Amino acid sequence: MKKALIFFGGWDGHEPQKVSARFAALLKNNGFEVDVCDGVECLAKAEKLLEYDLLVPCVTGSVLPREYEQNVSYAVSRGVGMAGCHGGMCDSFRNSTEWQFITGGQWVSHPGGDGVTYTVNVRRGSSPIIEGIEDFEVTSEQYYLHVDPSIEVLATTRFPVVNFYHSANKPVDMPVVWTKYWGDGRVFYCSLGHHDDVFDNSPSAQLLMERGMLWAAEGKTYAKEHGLDPTRYDNSAKMY
Repeated sequence: MKKALIFFGGWDGHEPQKVSARFAALLKNNGFEVDVCDGVECLAKAEKLLEYDLLVPCVTGSVLPREYEQNVSYAVSRGVGMAGCHGGMCDSFRNSTEWQFITGGQWVSHPGGDGVTYTVNVRRGSSPIIEGIEDFEVTSEQYYLHVDPSIEVLATTRFPVVNFYHSANKPVDMPVVWTKYWGDGRVFYCSLGHHDDVFDNSPSAQLLMERGMLWAAEGKTYAKEHGLDPTRYDNSAKMY
């Protein structure tokens, strides 16, 4: 049985407890054993994190001690997946640059605030995660992010929708859903999820999260089946 650790906290406006409960239910329905932690103390021991197949952060803002940051980096590099949504993963731990390196992006703005209606454009054929999912509309916050150029973009949204200072620039397609790797670990992110009910109002958003979490949780299995050496990055990591 695969195991997942969900940890939540930070700003209550993103409804971290509700989102955590939703994700826990989805994972349990897929046969996972799920631990849910209030806060980040569950990240205190790297060897404990290696017992999991998947980490799901639901923390907006907050502070991540450097030791905990290193523990997450180590565990994910060994194949423990990480998957999250909205501010619960990419508006987290703003002083932790390695966290941002792992996740692949950071929130910088949501022009127009909550209640903006926009289209999520799915890049068909780019991943099994989005197979059969059509473009869909969302009414929520539209996240503008600074992103890692190495991410594999699965869905985008067009900016600007709301007139703001950034509108002086050319229109851009901002990533909404992406994957990337950290060592042997698989990382999945979806910028939807300002409130828990986004997943009820836009069922495709929930399906993306469910598939993304399941994809990320396969990293350890893939590495083992393909005989990948989990220590192959260690020498360069020690130099960092």
